[in-house]
Amino acid sequence: QVQLVESGGGLVQAGGSLNLSCAASGSTLSFNAMGWYRQAPGKQRELVAGISRAVRKIYADPVKGRFTISIDNAKNGVYLQMNSLKPEDTAVYYCNAGTLTNSYYTPHAFWGQGTQVTVSS
Repeated sequence: QVQLVESGGGLVQAGGSLNLSCAASGSTLSFNAMGWYRQAPGKQRELVAGISRAVRKIYADPVKGRFTISIDNAKNGVYLQMNSLKPEDTAVYYCNAGTLTNSYYTPHAFWGQGTQVTVSS
């Protein structure tokens, strides 16, 4: 089992920035990558960004150039720096532990509780 705890969400105006953090504990050898997903009201959960322990990164097209994912392998932590936020970035953001292979992120069944990000126009 892997436990994931997110922090750092909040309310920000369009154009602003937020930094999300996620700490993993438990069976941390069971995954080789971590990722961030988001789910807006009425929409499916979608991958935002993923990063492997070897620091290979992937991003969803809507966030490329604005969001930066990073990992701290020693702390089993993953971070998401979000800049130039837009109202359409409003969602609950979830941390995930999974696998990154050939630029494809596969989520494992380990999710954080989610953190709300709200971007006002």
